[in-house]
Amino acid sequence: MTLPVPTTGARRRPAPGNRRWLLLRAGGVVFVLWAAATITFFALRLVPGDPAQAILGGPGSQAGPEALEQVRREYGLDQPLVVQYLTYLGRLLTGDLGQSYSLHEPVATAIGEQFGATLTLALCSLALAWALACALAAWSVRGGRVAWAIGSGLELVAAAVPHFWLATVLILFFSLTLGVLPPVSVPGPLGIVLPALTLAIPLAGFLGQVMRESLLTAMESPFVTTARARGESEVRIFWRHTLRHAAIPAVGLSGWAFGSLISGAVVVEAVFARQGLGRSLLSAVQLRDVTLVTGIVLVVALAYTVMTLLTDLADRAIDPRTRAVTQ
Repeated sequence: MTLPVPTTGARRRPAPGNRRWLLLRAGGVVFVLWAAATITFFALRLVPGDPAQAILGGPGSQAGPEALEQVRREYGLDQPLVVQYLTYLGRLLTGDLGQSYSLHEPVATAIGEQFGATLTLALCSLALAWALACALAAWSVRGGRVAWAIGSGLELVAAAVPHFWLATVLILFFSLTLGVLPPVSVPGPLGIVLPALTLAIPLAGFLGQVMRESLLTAMESPFVTTARARGESEVRIFWRHTLRHAAIPAVGLSGWAFGSLISGAVVVEAVFARQGLGRSLLSAVQLRDVTLVTGIVLVVALAYTVMTLLTDLADRAIDPRTRAVTQ
């Protein structure tokens, strides 16, 4: 009888299911980036107006025909649209995001100067939304019928509030009435409070609805009955078992939530006069700065896919059943 060869100390190889999952995720990232670049390219070409005129400063620049023709040749705008698209994709594959028409500097430099502010705002808003959603869901589930009704109403109202309206109300209350927070973004922690609240409150409404339903389901699960039979306290059961399982669906939504925060930053950064990618994107669209718009869209798409991947990994870490599906 032949004994199996011991494998102690051997390098563990990733399971085939894990490799397949990683390959699918990598393919998804490439597809999202290609789709974002392609849609942005053709959408901006459909905007009325001459791109060469926009490069030279817009309709008010009074550029002559010779100058416009020179710009078209320099930027390849005199080529067929398909040739422009293929050249554009080839440049992106080499990591060249191009030169900003309006800022007259590399797009990578312009994005690097603004990305940190938007990322900080999005992460602070996401953390605040999670805290509000967990607190409201836990209170409404454990507080009885009245708390349930109040919590449900608050979640519905919060999820339906537009960012620009909420920003106005927060400025009126905290800045003009109480005078405790600045009405526009300023350096320091106080400058991010109102923008983060504006983004976090609607998101907390969505996450709270998901968590509240998940909490009810988890509280009726067999593992809660088993924990009670072992003599564990209700507080320990709630925070150690119930809340962990109830957070799984909300964790899966965090990738989508991050994307919604980035899109909401366009409005919030404009209202609070805050620097960031959202405000830069709005300005670039108005000036038809194709290269800057494309670069910002690609960076946002990349950040969204990375955040989605991280939430998937967190979901697999919290719930072992998701790992078993791919193996």
